Amino acid sequence: MYQLFYGLREMPFHITPNPRFLFLSSTHQEALQHLRYGIQEKKGFIALSGEVGCGKTTLCRKLMEELDAGNYDTALIVNPRISETQLLKGILTELGESTKARSKNDLVNELNITLLKRIEAGREIVLIVDEAQNLSFEVLEQLRLLSNLETDEQKLLQIILMGQPELKEMLMQERLRQLRQRILVFYELRKLNASDTRDYIQHRLNLSGANGKPRFTPRALKKIHRSTRGTPRLINNLCDKAMLAAFIRQSEEVNWWDVQKAARDISRIEN
Repeated sequence: MYQLFYGLREMPFHITPNPRFLFLSSTHQEALQHLRYGIQEKKGFIALSGEVGCGKTTLCRKLMEELDAGNYDTALIVNPRISETQLLKGILTELGESTKARSKNDLVNELNITLLKRIEAGREIVLIVDEAQNLSFEVLEQLRLLSNLETDEQKLLQIILMGQPELKEMLMQERLRQLRQRILVFYELRKLNASDTRDYIQHRLNLSGANGKPRFTPRALKKIHRSTRGTPRLINNLCDKAMLAAFIRQSEEVNWWDVQKAARDISRIEN
């Protein structure tokens, strides 16, 4: 609705995890460096946690874009409510392998053979599991056992667990101590501070083709940060509705009242 009015090429605050719109705040830069380091140094297990909407999935997609397709094969598991057998089948499917194996043991053997062939061909394999805080103990234990697959020189599989803060709490359980000890790289993604929030908003506007409009007033920016506590997904939602409010007024400036109206509208929907 407001895209044409503000002369934008595209909507700046869509909530889909588009890596092109990734804003590398200091915490996001550190997280990405930790992921890169874990993979390059073949650490085996890497974990990334952060609140809902902090940008974990976008970081993941950015990482996958960076990995050289000539050297890396990736498998992404986005549905964590699966059994051990479904996990193994899912990994093989993500790697482009068809399988008729039914039992867990047969699937592990088939996956081992697949990984060995690819390693021998000079490939590296990265498995990314999203929403890992929802994995069952049995599936986490299966992932730990998969990390045992190795040659004399390296692990066959690099595993990244991504999840909400509950992931860290879950890994502290006594029964998961063996898995916890194998996670050599762990990073907690933080929310944006007030300065980052301001830069994040401008970053998305610039990428969308904004040429000085709309302009968010200083009070509007403070209100946005206070209302969202620096969570990117919430910032997107609030900015989108605040821009709509400014458009309805036919204003090139998004002010405190626009943000306040947007926050009230969101609150009504959530309640």
